[in-house]
Amino acid sequence: MSQYKIEAGTAQHIGDRSEQQDRAALFSAPKAPGYMMAVLADGMGGRSGGAMAAEQVIRTAKQNFDLFSPQTETVEEMLKVIAHEVHTLIKLTGFSAEKQPHSTMVVLVITPEKSAIWAHVGDSRLYRFNGPNFAEHTIDHSYVEQMISKGKLTRSEAKNHKLANILVNVLGSSSTEPFATIGRHDGLKSGDSFLLCSDGLWHYFSDAELGAALAMNSPRQASEMLIKKARERAAGTVADNCTLVIVKLVTPPQEQRNYTASKMGRAI
Repeated sequence: MSQYKIEAGTAQHIGDRSEQQDRAALFSAPKAPGYMMAVLADGMGGRSGGAMAAEQVIRTAKQNFDLFSPQTETVEEMLKVIAHEVHTLIKLTGFSAEKQPHSTMVVLVITPEKSAIWAHVGDSRLYRFNGPNFAEHTIDHSYVEQMISKGKLTRSEAKNHKLANILVNVLGSSSTEPFATIGRHDGLKSGDSFLLCSDGLWHYFSDAELGAALAMNSPRQASEMLIKKARERAAGTVADNCTLVIVKLVTPPQEQRNYTASKMGRAI
């Protein structure tokens, strides 16, 4: 019997924007039983360009996962292919539509071998928790993160820096080829959880707050709570789209054995 079962869900809020340009989805793999994928994309580019780019992330991820087989490629290889194909398709779409669409991407794959493998481009994040305890999150591909790594900014200064929304690595860029940063965690167990989210959510929470919300609630309850609190904390500003995916590994229910004896009929 599996030591855990997967509970997952997605949620969105348009914030104070005129259009929802984030996208999120959950998929299973037809050719790879036991594998599941969570995808989140934050589109940028004005008008419908951002939504178009984010849709392309979801579509390309699903197409590649539908064809994925662990016999012929690794998850890491598939994730890099997804990023490359999305980048190319977004650029082509931008040329034909005379727009400048861009998108971030964060993708998580859970395997039946109890491994989690992920990739991200941009500042949409993946958080990993052990129960309520924060374990790690992806490092944004942003200007302020570069400044932090060089010791020119502290993390508290970076959060509200005027250039905090400037990204140095995005899908669809006309000037640079994007790269996908790959992460991995083996030995998954019941109590582990993952949060994929856009900057419209993570900007308003500490790591500890996010861990507590996921540990104490179902994915649906945690999603509702986090979006409500993000809206409260964004009051007085023009809040961005807010999107998240929650994946929790929980202990499966115990099988109830029935030992009730029933009276046997006498054979004649």
